[in-house]
Amino acid sequence: MLLNIDTKKEITQIPHKNEYDLWMSRLTKEDILAIKTEICGRIEGDEIATAGWIPGSDWSNTPFQPIYEKACRFDVISAGKCFGLMVWQVIMEHEDRWAFGRYELNNIPIESMTYFKVRPNAT
Repeated sequence: MLLNIDTKKEITQIPHKNEYDLWMSRLTKEDILAIKTEICGRIEGDEIATAGWIPGSDWSNTPFQPIYEKACRFDVISAGKCFGLMVWQVIMEHEDRWAFGRYELNNIPIESMTYFKVRPNAT
């Protein structure tokens, strides 16, 4: 479940839906399942997850490779956006309650979205 921490409302929609739908249409169901499973595995047990730090810089021979090659047709910028939206969807569908925001590290803005688990009594 993904929450807007300010309004305390559940978010049920993916931003940039038209682009996302186009990218997803280029992946097989097996690709999507493998990517989502890998994302889930990488955030499992964590309290905080920053989308851009999840996949690493080399997607070769990982479930994320089809995002770059198939979904986004070798466009690095689009692949990063697509991956970020896939993380958004995974978090949105997750059984735990998560919220999100944009933050800094050492006074430098982090380019991707950061998600954090919300305790049941926090909202």
